[in-house]
Amino acid sequence: MLIIKRDTTNPYFNLATEEYVLKNFSDDSFMLWRNQPSIIVGKHQNTLAEINLDYVNESHIKVVRRLSGGGAVFHDLGNINFTFIKQGDHDMTVDFRKFTEPILEVMLKLGINAKFEGRNDLTIDGLKFSGNAEHVYRDMVLHHGTLLFSAEMTDLSGALNVDPSKFSDKAVKSARSRVTNISSHMKVPMETLEFMELLSRHMHEKYPDALTMELSEQDHRNIEELVNTKYRTWEWNYGHSPDYNFRKKLKTELGGHIEMNMLVKNGLIIDAKIFGDFFNRNDTDELENMLKGMPHEGSVIRERFSGIEIGDYFEHVKDEEFFSLFV
Repeated sequence: MLIIKRDTTNPYFNLATEEYVLKNFSDDSFMLWRNQPSIIVGKHQNTLAEINLDYVNESHIKVVRRLSGGGAVFHDLGNINFTFIKQGDHDMTVDFRKFTEPILEVMLKLGINAKFEGRNDLTIDGLKFSGNAEHVYRDMVLHHGTLLFSAEMTDLSGALNVDPSKFSDKAVKSARSRVTNISSHMKVPMETLEFMELLSRHMHEKYPDALTMELSEQDHRNIEELVNTKYRTWEWNYGHSPDYNFRKKLKTELGGHIEMNMLVKNGLIIDAKIFGDFFNRNDTDELENMLKGMPHEGSVIRERFSGIEIGDYFEHVKDEEFFSLFV
């Protein structure tokens, strides 16, 4: 087994590294890594329906889609991620318990009564500290999980606080759980990096023939290319979302009520209808037709409408009020 050292906290690079190792390394491997504040959404999720976009933008939180299914999770430097990539058969690909055994063994060493519960969670006293997911590529299985060690719970709840009335879709929905940090249950305080080192030492004990390695300069160049062509792109992180209907109602300061309705496919607005009790000089059909074919991305919509006098379509409605209808 290879134990691959990872130092970067860039979530685009870290998620791309998983795919690169999965598809280009033949040896079994294990990795520990952390991300800057970010939201990692499951492969089959509607990204906009999982995140609080205003909060995410204001807090400069990166949003990245991963290869595996399951729900959205918040990462920060108090959250540790572990990845196993192994050759496997069918039985291994669905065995969440097997891949989480090393984590539970370390918790036992620390005197913490952690358990495997449900389909893919690790808990302490009924509170979740780890969620897990898998992705199969040919004869390889990628298993990765989160370990809440000293995560900022306020950011976690704020970043994933979504108004469910905006979206109607068949995408996989995240299930919110009561969570806890590992550090809260430790008898002797420990820093996040110390805990990661403890996990790494345990893996060497469990796999005596394991070799520690670092990615080469060529590996880094290849991963950066994957970042730029996939993991940093709007198309992968937002446009890859399943089809959905979007609706948002707004009571403006002076212009009355406006309701925006959109049908979105592959991230593009296919149809749009605007309702409300506003007054207008120009017909809103013009705006509805302009929206068709645009990405459901606030910055793009704002740019394309930069030459439009919003007040001609919605009397006494401010530009910021109108653009808030799309998030």
